[in-house]
Amino acid sequence: MADEATFFLPVKDYCRRNLITCNTNDTVKVAAETMRTRSVSSLIACDEKKQPIGILTDRDLRNKVVAGGLIPVQSKVSEVMTTPVISVSEDDTLFEVLYRMSSNRIHRVGIVDADNVLVGLINESDIIRLQNRSPQRLLQSVDEAQSIADLKKVYRENEQLVIFLSRNGVGTNDLVKMISLLNDQIAVKLIGLLKQGRFQEMGTKSTFMVLGSEGRQEQTLKTDQDNAMIIADAASDSEIADIEAFSTVLIDALIEIGVPECPGGIMAKNAFWRRSLSDWKTTISGWVGTPSGENILNFSMFSDMRALCGDCSLEQQLKQYVLQVAEENSLFLARMAQNVCRFSPALGMFGQIKTESSGTHLGSLDLKKAGIFALTEGVKIMALKAGMLGGNTHDRLTFLQSKDILSRGQVSDFEASYNLLTFLRLRGQVDSAAAGHEISNYISPGSLDRVEKGRLKLALEVVKSFQGMLSQHFQLNMLRN
Repeated sequence: MADEATFFLPVKDYCRRNLITCNTNDTVKVAAETMRTRSVSSLIACDEKKQPIGILTDRDLRNKVVAGGLIPVQSKVSEVMTTPVISVSEDDTLFEVLYRMSSNRIHRVGIVDADNVLVGLINESDIIRLQNRSPQRLLQSVDEAQSIADLKKVYRENEQLVIFLSRNGVGTNDLVKMISLLNDQIAVKLIGLLKQGRFQEMGTKSTFMVLGSEGRQEQTLKTDQDNAMIIADAASDSEIADIEAFSTVLIDALIEIGVPECPGGIMAKNAFWRRSLSDWKTTISGWVGTPSGENILNFSMFSDMRALCGDCSLEQQLKQYVLQVAEENSLFLARMAQNVCRFSPALGMFGQIKTESSGTHLGSLDLKKAGIFALTEGVKIMALKAGMLGGNTHDRLTFLQSKDILSRGQVSDFEASYNLLTFLRLRGQVDSAAAGHEISNYISPGSLDRVEKGRLKLALEVVKSFQGMLSQHFQLNMLRN
């Protein structure tokens, strides 16, 4: 396996298990002597019940004790340690570790087992540093970026990294997660750069949200902007004007970086997608009251909302309202399901794969329309009805199984089909990008080998079965067209 692919192996294969600890009531002098004796740069600080509470590091000793003028023999570890212990699970990847280190500006991450018990520790020196194409280098580049031009360069390199890692055997789920995390980091860094200028107070009375596949963190290489802004009801006219100006500058900067604008205009710089909290509630009620195709699309977008920056309490209030509206309007959810079932799987009468019969994509299959849309949207609608808003398709399927709405077998089938369609979609996009062609959601079934073509047919059959189940679940035969 290429060195780059090791970043997607479980962290349990790389972490250190021999944890060296101290007590939170120990003096700083005693803890420092332990660090010197054991030749370590950090200690896990535990309470009387041996539960990890924080981490004491060289940096804490330097910045809080020495520079802070504290007396080591009198100061307790609890006074200077860093809390909480940022951690990942044993099965998370090294890339997840790097992301946590970058986003939290730390150098060490704890490792917990299935029972959430701290069992190990990993730091930067434990991770193999790659000089060339690596997720770590891109994350560092984002963190070090000082301008839009710097972020534009990182965004271009992200596509090349995906191509490289895909060709070296990295799994689709890991690649999709990496794309989403890096895109998040780029947007957050851009917002940070803009706040260094005239928009220093931005985010105190607003929330920038991402929607659609970005909200679900299910992005592939073909992704455009879908975002919105929530403004606090208490914002003054001047503050609203600043938020409007910021939204325009932000979206234009994202376009300059390379993130395509949404063809449908679903972007925070457009007034329709930038509203006060109370105005959003009124608008959402209007969508639900009139279930037109456009209103169903808009509501669906909001069902994937995820706050990226700003006052997250605004997002939580709007989420609660969306869930309330969904719970009170089962007929609207049924209309959403009806819309999903209108997308027929690309299968002919005898099980052959139906492709485009004319045009630019003659002989090709749009994987999004053929199955990905039905699965992501249908699962989302079922989760909404059951009281869940947010998460990705896997999270929602797991939730539906936990509520006994879907069986383990159904979840396994739906997830396998979704994973295969996403794999074929991303692979096709990687091939197009590598060849310098336009990136799309189309693939040519004729280019698949016999086994892959058989798996694709089976996946499309599962989509068809899922739509039938969705129709029964929402009793679509009772609806009037």
